[in-house]
Amino acid sequence: MYDDTMFSVGIIGASGYTGAELLRICAQHPNFDVKTAVSSTYAQTAVSDLHAHLSAQYPEMLFEDQDLAPLEKCEVIFTGLPHGASQLVIPELLENAKLIVDLGADFRLKDPEIYSHWYEQEHVAPQLLETASYGLPELFPNGLKNSSLVAAPGCYPTAATLALAPFMRAGLIDSDEIIVDAASGVSGAGKTLQPGSMFCSADENFAAYGLLSHRHTPEIEQALGTGANGNKVDDVSVLFTPHLAPMNRGILATCYARVKGELDTDTALQVLTDTYSDMPFIMVSERSPSTKSTFASNAAHLTARVDPRTGLLVSLCAIDNLGKGASGQAVQCANIVLGLDETQGLSAVGISP
Repeated sequence: MYDDTMFSVGIIGASGYTGAELLRICAQHPNFDVKTAVSSTYAQTAVSDLHAHLSAQYPEMLFEDQDLAPLEKCEVIFTGLPHGASQLVIPELLENAKLIVDLGADFRLKDPEIYSHWYEQEHVAPQLLETASYGLPELFPNGLKNSSLVAAPGCYPTAATLALAPFMRAGLIDSDEIIVDAASGVSGAGKTLQPGSMFCSADENFAAYGLLSHRHTPEIEQALGTGANGNKVDDVSVLFTPHLAPMNRGILATCYARVKGELDTDTALQVLTDTYSDMPFIMVSERSPSTKSTFASNAAHLTARVDPRTGLLVSLCAIDNLGKGASGQAVQCANIVLGLDETQGLSAVGISP
């Protein structure tokens, strides 16, 4: 049954790629009314001047400075800020907001010492780490109930966890020596100018980065080592290597793990199918997934193979890094927390060509 309840929405970091995608999704959402788009860098600039593709929905809206934005009137707040920034503002925002969904990294890791090690700074709101819900609905649905703070997973951890968690939870793969090899479109690097993401660097190029040191590594390990009830069930060791691909958006994660016991390709595909049956955004198939098939959607496409020669499982997942990897998943989480149908404002249908 259609729910016509309206929720006032604020988006912090609305000038970035994830912010623009949130504005686009909210423009199509029957229950969300965007009251403010916050960007201190572009304060008093028209949203349509920076995001021309949103002109029809936001013809008069201006970006607002965070200190002046009417965030206290927003029931739902999405924060898309660099790591280290969300934790400075979210404790105060929680005093008035019904729900905050953070697209940054500040509340994903449960252990403040692990956070400080990988992000090289102390966490200033560690009291919220344990209560923040990890927003991967297909694998951690119970944690979203009655939540006021949701940490939306990173794009790489989303793809890798969707690909591997069903096998981890079924005890079918070893928890150590897991390898995640993943490639992302350039929008995953954000709008901040970096030499490696400039057109002349990224175009016609394919390169690995963050070798042995990418900050999504501990998040992937934490997610794979956590049960559906949110309790830790195993210590997981992951070697994660990200790559930058010359495309605007999309992630393809190719994940390897050593098989325990008897497992063949047919069974592996059945494990994925059983895990994600009746889940509207997950597509399991024998087809090798491609990023293009998920473009501009909240879908995840998966497949798996077992190589009897090496005894290895290879599980693949394709997502849109701005959709299921960020803004789409954030809205999916908000829908669930607010008691709406999780598909509101979202689509599992990609765009091609």
